[in-house]
Amino acid sequence: MGHSKGAGLLAGTAVVVCTAMAMSGAAVAEPAPARDEAEQLGRAKARLAIAHGELEDLAIRAETAVERYHGELVKLQRAREDHRAAQQRLTDAERRHQAAQAELAKYAANAYQAQTGGTPWAAVIAGRDGPQEALERAALIEMMNRHRTGAVQKVEATRNVAQVFRARATAALRAQQEATRRAQTAKQDAERAVARQRAVTVRLKAEKERAERILEAARREEAAPPLRSAPLSQGTGRELPAFVKGSRRGITVVKAALRWLGTPYSWGGGNAKGPSYGIAHGAHIKGFDCSGLALYAWAKVGVRLDHWTGTQWTSGPHIPLDQLRPGDLVFFARNTADPDTIHHVGIYLARGQMVEAPYTGARVRISSIWRHGLIGATRPAG
Repeated sequence: MGHSKGAGLLAGTAVVVCTAMAMSGAAVAEPAPARDEAEQLGRAKARLAIAHGELEDLAIRAETAVERYHGELVKLQRAREDHRAAQQRLTDAERRHQAAQAELAKYAANAYQAQTGGTPWAAVIAGRDGPQEALERAALIEMMNRHRTGAVQKVEATRNVAQVFRARATAALRAQQEATRRAQTAKQDAERAVARQRAVTVRLKAEKERAERILEAARREEAAPPLRSAPLSQGTGRELPAFVKGSRRGITVVKAALRWLGTPYSWGGGNAKGPSYGIAHGAHIKGFDCSGLALYAWAKVGVRLDHWTGTQWTSGPHIPLDQLRPGDLVFFARNTADPDTIHHVGIYLARGQMVEAPYTGARVRISSIWRHGLIGATRPAG
């Protein structure tokens, strides 16, 4: 934020400190009026809320761009597979056409030899006296004509088939090229979004920390922070709490995700084997992004997911939020009426909490599912 806001926060800190000093000895100084303190705390809370909102909005925008890129990569891979298949069909069709042409050429050579006396058929075709010879000659000529007609038709048919597959291969190539272009554009958009997020995150986090220090000083005698920011268990935070109960498969998924608590967020990071180096801003960070963590955890029970929230959302039946079980995937969208705007996924634990890889600069953590943008949940099938 600006210089004047920082000065206001420092002033707020001074009010809290002076108030504490006054409480320790009445002869030191007269405490600041309660109304001034309330105003300072109110401003700190407002700034904290604004900073939190900006960070959340930036994270959503960056995640949306990153997941769009993941989706384009999935589509690009399918376009490449379609092109390879079309090219193989074209190759097979051209091979059959060449074989038909060779067969027709062989017939033509045989016919020529027969007419010029180069084969035993020549004498029959040339003709000899007698009705039997005439019948044999007519039958042979008819057979050769049928063979020639069939060979010509086969050449034409295989040529037509090859032309169809050539057109399909060309269309598949164009689709692949367009998918490549879209993926490159999506990557550039995502890189810009992540760059904006990283640039602003440092400033907003400093603002949040200053505001939080003021609030903490004012309420240090109050209860601890809400459950949503605390781990589910004591110690490392990786043990499975006793109240997390579910199917064997769901528990395996949850344990796999909990294993990597504290792992850095890496855009494009994570595969079926574990954390990995990502792409662009994540290229030098070994970790997970949100859909990469979901992909990894569900791979532990033999379910293959794409590295994209778009198809993870459709990977199984949608589960009502009051029927969630450990391992279910919970999704967040910019518009909760439109699944096409999904930008984030977490892995449900229990009691309204999930494991997630939140955003660039953060680490795999446990947090509440009850926040803005919760659109629904999926239990992957397979």
